Amino acid sequence: MTQENLVRFEFRNIKKNEAEQTAEIERICFPPNEACTPEMMHLRVEKVPEMFLVVVDKATGKIAGFINGLSTNEMVLRDEFFQNADLYDPAGENVMILGVDVLPEYRRIGLASEMMECYKNRERQNGRKRLILTCLESKVAMYRKMGYEDNGMSVSSWGGEQWHEMTCKLGKGIPGAIAKTALELG
Repeated sequence: MTQENLVRFEFRNIKKNEAEQTAEIERICFPPNEACTPEMMHLRVEKVPEMFLVVVDKATGKIAGFINGLSTNEMVLRDEFFQNADLYDPAGENVMILGVDVLPEYRRIGLASEMMECYKNRERQNGRKRLILTCLESKVAMYRKMGYEDNGMSVSSWGGEQWHEMTCKLGKGIPGAIAKTALELG
């Protein structure tokens, strides 16, 4: 991401009143069979706001993208994580990433990579050991570039799809400028 684009965005935790906006972004970014329902998005924002990272376009105040997940000690992302925010364990060593969303008009500028790097560094600072996500075959190469390993086909069949399960181990590292800024936000 260029420095010019970098200063255009604010990386921060979600605010309670942004649940509706993130639900709409989810609806735009995912087909209906894969998207989080508005009700579930509201519940996630209410119960686990600390597991969200939003990126806001400073010029418009609009959320350009976000990541959300649940921490747990489980090692495999199963469908129940998408449906039950009560599976959240604040002390969990792993994070099941439930969504990486970037609005179409903000794609292809490196925003997803910056969000992911920031999220990885924040969760590393929170003592997490790994991030786990599922993705379609077409996204495997993208996540590999972000430091994820392909574990093969997932046990999840969320939305009636066949998913690859990807894992990123969170060893010690030095946060980048964006990650450092977001970490300071808590």
